[in-house]
Amino acid sequence: MTRALRIRALLALAAVALALYVALTVPVHLGLDLRGGTQIVLETRPTDPADAGAEATDRTLEVLRGRVDALGVAEPTLARSGSDRIVVELPGVQEPAEAADVLGRTARLTFHQVVATAGATGDTAEPLPKRPGEQVLSDESGRHLRLGAASLTGKDVKEAAARFDQQGGAGWQVAVDFAGSGRDGWARLTGRAACQPMGDPARRVAIVLDDKIISSPQVDPAVGCGSGISGGSTQITGSFDAAEAEQLALLINGGALPVPVETVEQRTVGPTLGAEAITASARAAAVGTAITALFIIVVYRLMGALAAVALACYGLISYAALAALGATLTLPGLAGFVLAIGMAVDANVLVFERAREVYAARDRPSPRSSLTAGFRGALSAIADSNITTLIAAGLLFLLASGPVRGFGVTLGIGVLASMLSALVITRALADLAASRRRLRTRPRLTGIAHTGALRDRLTRAGLRPMRRPRRWLAVSATVLVLAASGIAVRGLGFGVEFTGGRLIEYTTGTPVDPDRARGALADAGFPRAVVQSSGEDRLTVRTDRLTDAQAATVTRTVTSLTGHADKLRDEAIGPSLGKELRRSALVALAVALGAQLLYLAARFRWLFGTSAVAALAHDVVVLVGVFAWLGKPIDGVFLAALLTVIGYSVNDSVVVFDRVRELRRRDRTAPFATVADRALLQTLPRTVNTGMGAAFILTALAVLGGDTLSDFALALLIGLGVGTYSSMFTATPLAVELHGRTAR
Repeated sequence: MTRALRIRALLALAAVALALYVALTVPVHLGLDLRGGTQIVLETRPTDPADAGAEATDRTLEVLRGRVDALGVAEPTLARSGSDRIVVELPGVQEPAEAADVLGRTARLTFHQVVATAGATGDTAEPLPKRPGEQVLSDESGRHLRLGAASLTGKDVKEAAARFDQQGGAGWQVAVDFAGSGRDGWARLTGRAACQPMGDPARRVAIVLDDKIISSPQVDPAVGCGSGISGGSTQITGSFDAAEAEQLALLINGGALPVPVETVEQRTVGPTLGAEAITASARAAAVGTAITALFIIVVYRLMGALAAVALACYGLISYAALAALGATLTLPGLAGFVLAIGMAVDANVLVFERAREVYAARDRPSPRSSLTAGFRGALSAIADSNITTLIAAGLLFLLASGPVRGFGVTLGIGVLASMLSALVITRALADLAASRRRLRTRPRLTGIAHTGALRDRLTRAGLRPMRRPRRWLAVSATVLVLAASGIAVRGLGFGVEFTGGRLIEYTTGTPVDPDRARGALADAGFPRAVVQSSGEDRLTVRTDRLTDAQAATVTRTVTSLTGHADKLRDEAIGPSLGKELRRSALVALAVALGAQLLYLAARFRWLFGTSAVAALAHDVVVLVGVFAWLGKPIDGVFLAALLTVIGYSVNDSVVVFDRVRELRRRDRTAPFATVADRALLQTLPRTVNTGMGAAFILTALAVLGGDTLSDFALALLIGLGVGTYSSMFTATPLAVELHGRTAR
């Protein structure tokens, strides 16, 4: 055993052992659809009548969304209910009372110069302030302080962070950094206070949160009169523990609520999906994964079996990483996780197809040397395709929010785990197996000692698909126009997450099985209704927008299950994927596409990067257009599928272009179209085998997964087919055409 093989084997063993330990000891958080969670109903209480109404409630909701994200709660649901209520649903929250307290705080932060001491607690001899903007508040020790008008507010703060002061012994504190004009304002405020003598109350600066002084320190003697504290930062000190400091930093970063809110209800709610749907989806995932593993074993024999073992390790590592990060798993997320197992086959297939090429080209090679060359040859394609996906995942995490940000985390974990699985675990297993004497004498057992039936047929056929690239581009343009016409003619049927809808809550007197209610409502014509139980005798139904007649049908359906159903609430609800979340998602996607274009241009050429991104745009429009023609909903599940298709499409194009680049280096004199033909035909076996691996899982999810995952699987099947086609017959002919134009 060589030193490199020992190192890879130890790394693989360590990664699997650590993942197994985490998976067994760290519980994974399940989403609202699988487990339910805590529901908090907040009601806006504006002090100014001009702030009443749905618009102010929507602004408040966006601030609350930021607070929920900062709390570390993944996959929450926030929606406006009526004109003055906000329904917040949090999966897996350990301290619901604390979460309700953080969400309900107004968090109005202000900074004041202390004017004078106004007496001890309970002393009413001091007259109330007369100057505009002044107020009297109690400090940490209970003394009344007369404060000047606010010099700075929370809008002047750039960032706040909880820190532990190990050197000064001050314990936990909150470091505050000011932004823009706030830096100068802080210097002016502390400069005025520094002009007062030590011990004078006017030398103190008060930091006030929601009309309560949380800190009022004296300005240090070293600060010069008039110059103040430069640098634009300060520390809020007090008798904080770690949780209080973190909470204060969270409130400051989240900003003040536009209007005050009050918690009017807090309760536990059941899952939005039934046990039957979850069981069917799990069965479909297991069947699809088993068929994919069997397919890989049939095609690549021993190496395929080792790849199946490595894919099982990939699934374990990915699951452990999600659990360790505290990610929340929803049903679409779990389906995407299973799909990633099918897509993780790609790196293994790339290696094995490369090894087959090397074995066929050399005179009496050994399986081990062919595998080594296969790993070496496939490395650039694996690296480039995964780095482009990591760029997108990183930007989605940094720039987006809510479920789109969560998808970025899941996608990034999947990519890293896939590379570890293929380049470390699969290679360690393959090297160990290939070094066995029996395989050296019977190389066909490895699965790489023959070129494969598909490659043989392509070689004999002598195809030249890029001889007329404009024909392929014309086909792609036609498909694009047909898809776009579906958007124009049929329109997009946005789901309740984007458009809002109606929420009706009933008290039934006796417990109602949510599964029965879902089935009954589906039979009554409401297949997309979201049904949740709450307590022993409450049932909540959320649907798209309903007419009064449709709402009456819903009520009759629920009544028919128990004989009694009283309405507690019947309100219009706003979208859970609000304007700010949609805007951040679009910005993140646009920046991610631009970053991918720059990376591909740097690694390949501008024409490759442009072609890959153009093919990606083609795939997105086609997928959305097909859903428009079919009348399928554009909802949060579709959004997850669309993001998956984006990553898959770029990967396919990168693999083809990587082979084009390699062949161009070998033969600079060959026409570009001829090189593109060879690259397409040489990578086609990999494309087919990878696509088949993903298609088996998606077909199982579509057929066996029930209504819950059917649209998700359908979107991914369409995206898989379109992405495979576009990488070969949109991106490649476009690159050929652009090359011809630039060469003239």
